[in-house]
Amino acid sequence: MDAPVVSVVCPAFNEEGNIREVVERTDRTLAERADHLPYEIIIVNDGGTDATLEIARELIRRYPALRVVTLSRNFGHQIAATAGIDVARGDAIVLMDTDLQDPPELIGAFLDRWQQGYDVVYAVRRSRKGESGFKIATARWFYRLAQRLTNVAIPLDAGDFRLISRRVADVLRQSREKHRFLRGLTSWAGFAQIGVPYDRDPRHSGKSKYSLAKMLRFAIDGVTSFSEIPLRFATYLGFLVSGLSFVYALVILGLKFAHRNFPGYTSMMVAILFLGGVQLITIGILGEYVGRIYDQSKHRPLYVIDRIDDASTVRSGRVRTTLR
Repeated sequence: MDAPVVSVVCPAFNEEGNIREVVERTDRTLAERADHLPYEIIIVNDGGTDATLEIARELIRRYPALRVVTLSRNFGHQIAATAGIDVARGDAIVLMDTDLQDPPELIGAFLDRWQQGYDVVYAVRRSRKGESGFKIATARWFYRLAQRLTNVAIPLDAGDFRLISRRVADVLRQSREKHRFLRGLTSWAGFAQIGVPYDRDPRHSGKSKYSLAKMLRFAIDGVTSFSEIPLRFATYLGFLVSGLSFVYALVILGLKFAHRNFPGYTSMMVAILFLGGVQLITIGILGEYVGRIYDQSKHRPLYVIDRIDDASTVRSGRVRTTLR
């Protein structure tokens, strides 16, 4: 096969009900393009426990452009996407989930913008079908909060569904931070970027792997990876509380000299609880940043690849193992 010009990277964790449809629609979309760009489809099996891997390997015989990257365990969505980007050989790399909420048919519009000279083409959600009002509202709040708190211009209502050029992928390969926020990293890389609006479809099969706790962790990673504002907030809060405490001390002293100071349990407990809460908040913020420094200082690989299957390994039975 010719060297691929387009690589489509699809992280997958327990997506046995979606994997066939994803590969079929993606392959059809790319095969029917008038310019017939050589392409590859990369499924990254992120340590799943269902039949995703077996189905994906079977599909290689039908779709020679398919490659299946199997990680040694579950490393998380952002790391699995990073592994796919690292092994991708195309000049244009499309990152897409396997739940089919992001339609593979939009890849054509991505490639058109890329051929016009854009290095990053991201999908902007006009609507989100099949999702709860709570999830839509919290996502909306997160994007707007992140835009205010971070030092990079992260597009509103744009997820990981996007195309990046080879030089943006090279920047991501040099950025080996553990707590990854890919949509922030691609914005931070710069270059010419443009959005493509679309209506997000409901999930084709299965349930979302992002629980409320995971979404909260993801939001914290997004903010702390690109901003020191939470640390500054802790400093400002400390100064504010210190100032209020000083004023309160002056008031207490004034009341004492005026013989109008009556000791009370309630006021004492309010002061203790307020100061204790502020201290815990600031220690927690510091802990988030210190924890990231600790993780980064261990210099462990981001992921370990168990094996890579493609048309050549299916024929020969060879297995490739690596870590990055």
